[in-house]
Amino acid sequence: MPDNAPTNKRYDFVFLFDVQDGNPNGDPDAGNMPRIDPQSMQGLVTDGCLKRKIRNAVAVIGEGKPGNEMYFQTQDAVYERRVLNLQHQRAYDAAGVKDEKDAKKKAENTAKARLWMCANFYDIRAFGAVMTTGVNCGQVRGPVQITFARSVDPIVPLEFSITRKSVTTEDEAKKQSEKDGSITGTMGRKNTVPYALYVCHGFVNPYLARDTGFTDADLQLYWASLKGQMWEIDRSASRGLMATRGLYVFEHASPLGNAPSHELFARVHVPELGGEKAPRKFGDYKVEVNTTAMPPGVTLHRMVG
Repeated sequence: MPDNAPTNKRYDFVFLFDVQDGNPNGDPDAGNMPRIDPQSMQGLVTDGCLKRKIRNAVAVIGEGKPGNEMYFQTQDAVYERRVLNLQHQRAYDAAGVKDEKDAKKKAENTAKARLWMCANFYDIRAFGAVMTTGVNCGQVRGPVQITFARSVDPIVPLEFSITRKSVTTEDEAKKQSEKDGSITGTMGRKNTVPYALYVCHGFVNPYLARDTGFTDADLQLYWASLKGQMWEIDRSASRGLMATRGLYVFEHASPLGNAPSHELFARVHVPELGGEKAPRKFGDYKVEVNTTAMPPGVTLHRMVG
């Protein structure tokens, strides 16, 4: 099929990535400590965190190409692009419609605006969005979904004290000099995971892809992000070393699918170390992939790993 046609097959995938000496997803309710499951002590990375990294990667890979804008912008985006209702108004202006009192006309205009939003914003086509605030562009259910990531073994988050010898204001410098006889600087904290391998699962629904216009070309951008670009573009000191260690994609021959996703996911297994040793590198693990007697109509693509 041409790349501009909506994706017409179901995909299920297993995604493995690791972190070394970094914080993959800090919890603002816990002093930005790495997220954990309090019962199992396994590390967690939210789907929202992963989607943010995918958005950042696609925005760079697909830069300048029509339809690859991002609805949810990053912090360094210009003011107007971070105000969602201003984005909705762009759709109304482009479609040449306005808010109407008549219910039927109102619904028609909302549908036109919704189509424009899907056509212009990659993340709406992929992940969906609720756009009913203020200037109403409707709701979109996205065909691409990804779960929370969970570490294979429990993690032990570490917290380090860090210092900055500079101060921000003259008042701070004066207070410290008067109290301690010199400018002592500022204390801070940094949280890391020594090492963890995370596993998450994802889905591509072709029926929703038809609705949003999510194409095979869009899907290729998505795979490119997961294969490693999402980490290369998101480098920062707080992230530490992060890399994709496995991307196993199950392609179905039919839109409905040819096997249950949970049965396919069970074919990719990473045994726990079980406390025998503290994991410190990817080589400590062995990824087991069962390729025998694949269900008819299912093809496994080992994109990474």
